[in-house]
Amino acid sequence: MTLRPRLLTLALATLLGSSAAWAADKPINKAAPVPSQPPLSAQTERSGGVMPAEQARVHFDHAALHIAVNPAQQRIDASATLTFTARAATDLLLLDLDHNLPISAIVLDGKPLANSAWSNPDGRLRIQLPATLAVGGKVEVEVRYGGKPHVAQHAPWDGGFVWSKTPDGQPWVASAVEGEGCDLFWPCIDHPQGKPDLVDLYVTVPKPLVAPGNGVLVEIKDEGDRRTYHWRAKHPTTYAISINVGPFELLEAKYSSHYGNTIPMQFWHLHGDEHNEQQAKALFAEFPHMLDFFEQQIGPYPFGDEKMGVVETPHLGMEHQTINAYGNGYAKGPFGFDWLLQHEFSHEWFGNQVTNADWDDMWIHEGFGTYMQPLYGQYLYGDMPYFTMLHEERIQLKNAYPVVAGHSQFEHQVYDAKSGPGNDIYYKGSLMLHSLRQLIGDHAFFESIRRLVYGRPDPQPGNFTPRYANTRDYIDIVNQVTGRDLSWFFNVYLYEATLPKLDVQREGDTLNLRWVVPHDKPFPLPVEVQVGESVRTLPMEHDEGHLDVPAGTLVIVDPRSKLLRELPHVPELQQWMKEQRAAKAAKAATSK
Repeated sequence: MTLRPRLLTLALATLLGSSAAWAADKPINKAAPVPSQPPLSAQTERSGGVMPAEQARVHFDHAALHIAVNPAQQRIDASATLTFTARAATDLLLLDLDHNLPISAIVLDGKPLANSAWSNPDGRLRIQLPATLAVGGKVEVEVRYGGKPHVAQHAPWDGGFVWSKTPDGQPWVASAVEGEGCDLFWPCIDHPQGKPDLVDLYVTVPKPLVAPGNGVLVEIKDEGDRRTYHWRAKHPTTYAISINVGPFELLEAKYSSHYGNTIPMQFWHLHGDEHNEQQAKALFAEFPHMLDFFEQQIGPYPFGDEKMGVVETPHLGMEHQTINAYGNGYAKGPFGFDWLLQHEFSHEWFGNQVTNADWDDMWIHEGFGTYMQPLYGQYLYGDMPYFTMLHEERIQLKNAYPVVAGHSQFEHQVYDAKSGPGNDIYYKGSLMLHSLRQLIGDHAFFESIRRLVYGRPDPQPGNFTPRYANTRDYIDIVNQVTGRDLSWFFNVYLYEATLPKLDVQREGDTLNLRWVVPHDKPFPLPVEVQVGESVRTLPMEHDEGHLDVPAGTLVIVDPRSKLLRELPHVPELQQWMKEQRAAKAAKAATSK
């Protein structure tokens, strides 16, 4: 998630003091006020967790989603035809759909079902099959429904539809449902492993509005005063299926891939004045540089036979597969690229190509996605932006909960910093990857990423498909690639909340180093020490190292900043910043 904008955006904006803060805090459109609406059920509001056995019994083959969008009434009228193959015998289909979108009918294999055969009281749609479906058997269910979809209060930090207006008063609509899930507007399996193999998305909108979508445009059909856009996407992440409606103009070009294929690049931006057009063209000019970076560092763009697509949205952004949402207002940043676009685009690899098997593994999306920003800064301008961004990430760490709990979780349990790792899945994940890269070297590091993303070390267009992975999968990959058991490294950085501490002591002419880690876990992470003009590496066997250092000699521990570790000045800075914010808030309150 994608930047996963729910938490990371505001933290980055505060940290950088850049134009990103403006984009996050001030609307760039005439957003309609959020009307009162019925509350979501607990079932709809959460996403993920342990997949119910009934859902695990089926494979999701195909979804044909017909969604007519009515901006004037802020409603949708829809039907979803879903095809499943039984992995295990089952007499029940269990889907997820917000109960505030009333169902008018359900048709099973072409035959209408009696109302008594299905129920959806709390957002979990139970459809009783007339007979047991045997292993390998297929079933097709059509769900006809409609109404006013949940409206996001502050998208994309919370999920729902955004019914907005462009600066000149035209309808501007978008969906953003990562947190609460796909069931906010279509019947699905709201779990990371609930991907369908293929989705046909038919979006009907009033003329002359445009509806960019996921995948490849199959057809545009005129229907009187309306128009239907038919898009087709392979293996889409469920929350990445999106609705986008507005008076868009299209910029498009072709990218010649490093792997011999040609990738369509498309940017749907709002029609505007000459200044807006220039900004859109300048952002579009960044597309090939980002593609070039990712293809060189990671591997082929996973959806090259579809497109690299971006659409301008009335919310900040999200990683909608092949149609990434962008609402950063063409903000200029300190590192020479649009950080929001680059982060969302990184999720095409980390999130859409390789998808977390469970929300507990969400650092695979966000940690890798976040690390791609310092790497991109290094690719563009060298080491200075690389280390600057890493340092900015470092002072954001909370270290209150482990990045990985080790058991199945709901989305909100991971992202809520009051009960889970929150932003640490971004920052700590990224910084851990930096230290891992220094430990195992670039060759092994980037091979481990390719194996994680593509399931093989030699990806080429056509020899891989989207896949699932969990934390243990990546640890096993690193062990395989390096020929070493590095589980100790991940056991501390991912499964413990507290950072390792490097205790540094001088006794006469001897420098003593010792790792102090939670629960006394083994942590033989080598440490570099600069002594005078030379750099020595201490292997830290049994977590300790010793070095002769004559008195008065220059000593710098970890001179190349390879190690993620406890640094006393960081919590001191964080506490000072907290006090400054509190003082500012108190002053503002007394001045009213």
